[in-house]
Amino acid sequence: MNSSPTDFYYTIQQRERASIKVRGSEFIATAIPVTSKDQAIKELESLRSEYWDATHNCFAYRIGKGGLEFRTSDDGEPSGSAGKPILFVLHKYDVSDILMVITRYYGGTKLGVGGLARAYSDASSAALELCVKLPVYSAKDIRVMCIYEDVAIVRRIIDTYAINSDSEYRDAVEFIARIPESQCESFMNEIISATSGRAGAMIIQAED
Repeated sequence: MNSSPTDFYYTIQQRERASIKVRGSEFIATAIPVTSKDQAIKELESLRSEYWDATHNCFAYRIGKGGLEFRTSDDGEPSGSAGKPILFVLHKYDVSDILMVITRYYGGTKLGVGGLARAYSDASSAALELCVKLPVYSAKDIRVMCIYEDVAIVRRIIDTYAINSDSEYRDAVEFIARIPESQCESFMNEIISATSGRAGAMIIQAED
């Protein structure tokens, strides 16, 4: 598959959890894959119910390519000591479509703003070290129609470009190929050129 760095970003495969202890306080980090702000808030509320007796449930989330949709919360900790350090770690690990919640049980010793920032960062890193990163592709579905005589040519081109594909054999052969956005024009041009115009290719427009 041909793709450029602009065609994808990374998320995590599944929920992971890690905990650390710092001077008596326990910091429990839960990393959760999410695809929207609403899902992130729903997961956050679920964790708040699970850890209803915790001192704090601080969080950060990033949604979409580049993590352009994001939010942080210190949940009662000193300003800038929790949410921003968590978000910084998500950025450092280059993951989006993710919610990170750090649950703190106070251990009786104040850590100060710097100590808290390190603890929240370290807990976030501990959870992310357990995570498997997965690419999320910016891609479009393209329908390709060809005659049986051109199937081998078309399959070779699809195998070169596509993230995945499906096919249906009737009077003609129909392929649905998922192609990285930056490669769509090249893919369609090559299909047409390689079959001397016998095959057709068109982007399937998403329904509103």
